[in-house]
Amino acid sequence: MQAIYQKALKNSMSYNDYLNLIDEKISQNASTGHEQNEMLTGFTKLNRARMKRLDKTQEILPQLEAAVKQISQKQIWLVLTESWCGDAAQHVPVFNKLSAINPFIDLRLVLRDDNDEFMQKYLTNGGRSIPKLIAVSGDLQTELFTWGPRPATAQVEVKRLLDQEGGFNDKVKEGIQIWYNNDKGVSLQTELLELLK
Repeated sequence: MQAIYQKALKNSMSYNDYLNLIDEKISQNASTGHEQNEMLTGFTKLNRARMKRLDKTQEILPQLEAAVKQISQKQIWLVLTESWCGDAAQHVPVFNKLSAINPFIDLRLVLRDDNDEFMQKYLTNGGRSIPKLIAVSGDLQTELFTWGPRPATAQVEVKRLLDQEGGFNDKVKEGIQIWYNNDKGVSLQTELLELLK
């Protein structure tokens, strides 16, 4: 796995570089990822606005902040993501805020479509669901924990919406967004707190 981590790290970028890439893609009327269409470009624009808002407003739970401050050895947080992914837009700003709390956390964003070998190691029920956070030791020898693609409670809500609507549509998208707005990042943070214990 070390070689796969090294390759992913080599292909990764900082949070600011990720935001700059998204801005560049928006200016080209495009999105990250191998597939390009109007819908994905629209999602990218919407997600960029959400990330801007979360960068300003997202609060970190005091108990999670305390746990993050306890980390005393370097960790690399590799996050598989793409600009069009609504779940990633909700979670990547939180990962960034957490990495800002402790210099031992090195947050690196890895584009899913450009890093298929890495993505294949972290499938969710056989699917390439993102975001996926893989925390590894600073020497890339040890996987510390993984998280993703969304909190368990959100997963339940998504399944309920999909069953109710008979598949993915605008009502499902809206329902997921309402769930995220009401949750305010608490479910993600609670799960990360458990993983850090």
